[in-house]
Amino acid sequence: MTFNPINVQHLFRICTIDKDDNEQRRLGHRRSIVAVSCSAYTERGTRASQIEIIRVYSPSQTSIHLSLHHHRSAALGQRDYTSVRTHHRAEHLSRQAAAAAHASYYAHPSLHLHTYLPRRSLSGNVLPDALQDGKVLEAMNGPAPSAINGDPDDKVPEGEGTKGTREEEGGKENAGKPSGMDQGALEHNGEAGGTHTSPGPTAQEVQRFKETQSSWTNHVEAGVGSTRPGLTRHWSAVQGMEPHLQLMCGPLISYYTTIKDVWQGGAMVVTADEGSIYEPAPSLYLNFHPYSSPSEIKPTLHDSSQTLLEPVTLRATKFHSFSGHNGSFSFWRFIIEIPLQSVEMTVKYTLNGGAELNFVLPHIGQNLHWAAHSCNGFSTGVNPDEFKGDYHSGYDPVWEDLLLKHHERAFHCMVGGGDQIYCDALIREPELQPWINEPDRKSKLAHPLTDEIKAAVDRFYFNHYCKIFRSNAFGRANSSIPMVNMLDDHDLIDGFGTYDDETQAAPVMSYVGSRGYFWFLIFQLFVNDEVDGTNPTPGTHPIKSMIIGEPGAWIPFPSHSLLVYLGPKVVMLALDCRAERKQKQICTMDTYNKTFNELKKYAGVEQVVILLGVPIAYPRMSFLEHFLDLKYNPINVLARHNALGLGGMVNKFNQASELLDDLNDHWCANYHKKERNWLVLETQNLALEMGARITFLSGDVHLAAVGCLFSKHAGRKKLEPAKDHRYMLNVITSAIVNTPPPPGAAKMVSILGGHKHRTLPKGTDEKMIPLFDKDTDGSVMKRKLCQPRRNYASVDYLESGELQFDFKVEKSRGAGETVSYPIKAPAPRWDVNTP
Repeated sequence: MTFNPINVQHLFRICTIDKDDNEQRRLGHRRSIVAVSCSAYTERGTRASQIEIIRVYSPSQTSIHLSLHHHRSAALGQRDYTSVRTHHRAEHLSRQAAAAAHASYYAHPSLHLHTYLPRRSLSGNVLPDALQDGKVLEAMNGPAPSAINGDPDDKVPEGEGTKGTREEEGGKENAGKPSGMDQGALEHNGEAGGTHTSPGPTAQEVQRFKETQSSWTNHVEAGVGSTRPGLTRHWSAVQGMEPHLQLMCGPLISYYTTIKDVWQGGAMVVTADEGSIYEPAPSLYLNFHPYSSPSEIKPTLHDSSQTLLEPVTLRATKFHSFSGHNGSFSFWRFIIEIPLQSVEMTVKYTLNGGAELNFVLPHIGQNLHWAAHSCNGFSTGVNPDEFKGDYHSGYDPVWEDLLLKHHERAFHCMVGGGDQIYCDALIREPELQPWINEPDRKSKLAHPLTDEIKAAVDRFYFNHYCKIFRSNAFGRANSSIPMVNMLDDHDLIDGFGTYDDETQAAPVMSYVGSRGYFWFLIFQLFVNDEVDGTNPTPGTHPIKSMIIGEPGAWIPFPSHSLLVYLGPKVVMLALDCRAERKQKQICTMDTYNKTFNELKKYAGVEQVVILLGVPIAYPRMSFLEHFLDLKYNPINVLARHNALGLGGMVNKFNQASELLDDLNDHWCANYHKKERNWLVLETQNLALEMGARITFLSGDVHLAAVGCLFSKHAGRKKLEPAKDHRYMLNVITSAIVNTPPPPGAAKMVSILGGHKHRTLPKGTDEKMIPLFDKDTDGSVMKRKLCQPRRNYASVDYLESGELQFDFKVEKSRGAGETVSYPIKAPAPRWDVNTP
């Protein structure tokens, strides 16, 4: 399809059309189109077409200026000013500290030892197929290693390695067109965009490997020696599980809450039944040691010479089974409760006696040190390889920095603020093509929900989750830093909940959202409502932080919000803003009342964090909403007929503007303005009642920024932030993986961020904080309200009573190193009689 740049100077008149011979892969829309920008990558993934608003007239006028042009991101040509230390530390400290986690449990098929073995054993016998040598695709920190020594004529079998094949990308010839760009994340033996995900080795394969390993070891002891560099290091890291489990994903670790100084969390593993032994049931063996900061000499997180508690063995409970075209699989959950101690504690754990992993708990009375992130994936059409730097995949660099910060000073948990996984590739599944390719809205809405579609949807979510949650740096993080996750739309499918009622109620669309929510509960919260129940009374759920809300609007599940203890002075409410969402509603009043009533029970806290996936204090785009929502919007009319190559400007679900669902998703959207203003007033009252500072934490928009609500001081003396109960920051940290918005989009956010807002509650004003004086290279930033680079935040409660959010912003694309931009939510110091 040819993509034609256009220059639209008026809403109803196309002035110029210039042709371009580049082939468009697909129009890749950004969640951050809140800044009114979208991109389309070419077939080679080296150039993007962008639509950027560069001049905007007042909403009352009838013209805007759009320009669409080609550009190569300036970041691609930036010099690399990453420190030498960063280039080396990823391969040194982090690699050694996490070696056991990489090699024993399933993180990537090629990490298993059979990929290092020669095609013939030392006795000359040909090895079984499972032990054949393939190309090493280690998912460790640092630059990609070269292939191991071996026969130079050895070839990577077709369908394996990093390049991938049509089969890997779609599974069948009639699959939807893949992006073909995510080379760094493809797996050994292929990953079919959800159609197939490779399992770990079977019990039989492990037994054959042990026999081969024993033969090799005997020859080494006899003086033959090994010609394969680094093999011993990997052998020493691998401890076989007894009995063996054929792992699909995990172990994953979650943090739920702390009650009366008892830490509650969970662990989960997913196993393939055919290659696993379940007699006895899987076990988790826990050891408890004082935490000690690692060093290059001793890269561990514990002092093994001391033991704080007696070791404990936990047996797993199977809380879900899944049968697919590749066999049957079991989901095993461990509920973990650990009494906190007077010192920070490292919990070492092993699964069925395998390699040791660990996570760190705070001491009694300590406020947690935690990380916040969002948008852990790439939008359709983005080339991840452009973001990988020296690492295997564009997914890794910022996660590598987070892991290294964890090694220097351990995070007690990490908060996923939404889009922990991008499931938009579901629409490429072969069985969904008849639905996606329906010629018009009416046909699409009426498309029947067949058994084939149902099977394909579950197959995709299962395989996609297994791949993403076990791979690379993120796979290591979620096994060593307990997760606290809340979903946003991409965890289900792009825009789910924001479309019109007719679209949301359509059989296929409703089913997609329902199954996406089910798999979110399973993989991200370790919850199965059929097992755990949905008792609406707080405190009755097996996960004590869970607050079951009202029934979902378009899904057969109630909302699942979380109320999480983050220390004696800090608590977080992670509000489920997706289950009950409709085009004109985000949460029901009953859910607000229930969650706020539970929050009020946390007496004595000074800092309350309310996690909302989408920012609540952010620039408005009302003029664009009105334009895109026009029935006869000329761009949409052309796009629905794919005229001028504009087919990608409307979405695949209801043929409305591709940008409109993103705009409607925001709290500041016209549909949600009333609910947003009510929530602002309610949280102001909550701050007064609890005597606590409230801060909103959000993601979604692919840049770092800080919005701020505060008391309007017209005619009065301006209040100091600490004495103003209306002073609420909206900390926006996004994205840890996804591409930042184009320069024009970030510019638009900065321009609109300086505008006055006239729809706020009485007595309330709003602004954006000019936090970003300098860029990551030290140069002065012209616009200081946002930082359009990948990022996450490190969070600490300070002795002053402030809560510090330290943005960690990627230095340069793929650098694996970040620059700090801290901001503090003031301690609550207002007069208790404040009106």
